[in-house]
Amino acid sequence: MTGTTGRRHVPRALLIGAGVVLAVLLGFLLLRWSSTSDVEVRGVPGRPLPPAAVSGGAITVRAGDDAADARVLLDGRAVEVVREGPELALRPGPLPDGTHRVSVRVPGLLGSGTVEREFTVDGTPPALHVEDSLRPEAPGEPVTVTGRVEGAAEVAVAGAAVTPDRRGGFAAVVPNPDREVRVLATDAAGNRAERTLTVHTRHPGMRAVHMTGMAWSSATLREPVLELARQGRIDTVELDIKDESGEVAYDSAVPMAERLGADKGYYDARRAIDELHAMGVRVVGRLVAFKDPVLAEASWRGGHPERVVQTADGRPWTSGGYGAFAFTNFADPVVRQYNVDLAAEAAELGFDDVLYDYVRRPDGDLDRMRFPGLTTTPEAGIVEFLRQTQAEVRSRGALLGASVFGIAVDRPTQIAQDIPAMARYVDYIAPMVYPSHWGPGEFGVADPDAQPYEIVRRSLAGFAEAVRGTDVQIIPWLQDFSLGREYGPAEVAAQVDAARDAGMPSFLLWAANCRYTGEALVPGG
Repeated sequence: MTGTTGRRHVPRALLIGAGVVLAVLLGFLLLRWSSTSDVEVRGVPGRPLPPAAVSGGAITVRAGDDAADARVLLDGRAVEVVREGPELALRPGPLPDGTHRVSVRVPGLLGSGTVEREFTVDGTPPALHVEDSLRPEAPGEPVTVTGRVEGAAEVAVAGAAVTPDRRGGFAAVVPNPDREVRVLATDAAGNRAERTLTVHTRHPGMRAVHMTGMAWSSATLREPVLELARQGRIDTVELDIKDESGEVAYDSAVPMAERLGADKGYYDARRAIDELHAMGVRVVGRLVAFKDPVLAEASWRGGHPERVVQTADGRPWTSGGYGAFAFTNFADPVVRQYNVDLAAEAAELGFDDVLYDYVRRPDGDLDRMRFPGLTTTPEAGIVEFLRQTQAEVRSRGALLGASVFGIAVDRPTQIAQDIPAMARYVDYIAPMVYPSHWGPGEFGVADPDAQPYEIVRRSLAGFAEAVRGTDVQIIPWLQDFSLGREYGPAEVAAQVDAARDAGMPSFLLWAANCRYTGEALVPGG
């Protein structure tokens, strides 16, 4: 046996085969050992998470081929997971604020691998403190919002970003504030603290008479009113902007008024305002909003029936003695914008106030009416219109008022005038508490027309209660006309006294013929 020493030769092929088996086995074991390299915990940002995000499945686990064998723990305890495609979404339920740990364990032949991630839950909103006293010197003047915040990543005042100082203090000037200014603080987790501040603009009060545009153009009617002002019996004149016929009393530049031919130019608005201001007399513009037969008829005949209040079967609303095409649809954006544009123009011209009238739906059975496009209640639609107007009027330096029916104080749905809701977006409310308009027994008054003091005093007490807790003033419309019963100085004076005794020294007198009983008014107030 030449060349042998007793060793046996192992076939080379066998050695190679064994090496391959060992390599495969080693690779398999290494794969199982390193299976954690396929594990990802997603949805754990470098900032706190709100509780709702965590409980809603924001944190997910992707465990590759071993997802079925993976064990997911939260703070050392098994947690419910829901498969969403290739991922497992954690559904832990509500979690307390603080730091939490997700652990994903994947078994292997040589032991389990674990991946861990920490995250923070924050469900506490920032602490926000603001000074709730915004009182500009005049309508449209800037206000400064001051406050302090803790734990906020962002602060916004009236939609504009504000940077607090190191102690959290901030101050922001709002150039043209609406009636309400919103302050919003947001932390890194998205928690929000919000405050809504009311801009308080106190109306200076008024002792006023109403004048139509045509009446003001007549020296016979205008001069007695100017004399009342010279004597100090009145301090305000109310002039029509747009009246119940749909006519704009002066030469308006609002495009819709010009297209309709509604602007009549009965008087020169700026000249009238300048004349009255030179006497120290304020000027209120009366704007009849939704009783507008000019706009209604033009819209209906021009292919825009949606701008008109309709009957249930789709015809123009005519009931209530108003005639055809009387009421426009307060839910229609074109109708709204036309009135807002007129209000804004009046404020630009120098009217001290814009006072809406007929800011309501027609009286009558609501089930028989249609308001195309209305998605809320009629009451809410009227309130939204006032909100839309307020910013336009306030930013131009004027105040906004709304004339309302006396019955609206306790019957808000009858004509869609919800007094507490309307009070949020006007500076004053002018209820028409004319004695002749109340029925027997209203407010416990047997014969309101014969008892002007009692009915005015008691009805105004109801309005005072309706706006309690707000800064809105009540400035009543009083009756200087006869309807069934003769009204003279004593009856007019009784109403003025009743308003004053109710804590409302302001008033507006109405006489359709624009002739007023000056003897009933005491000079100087």
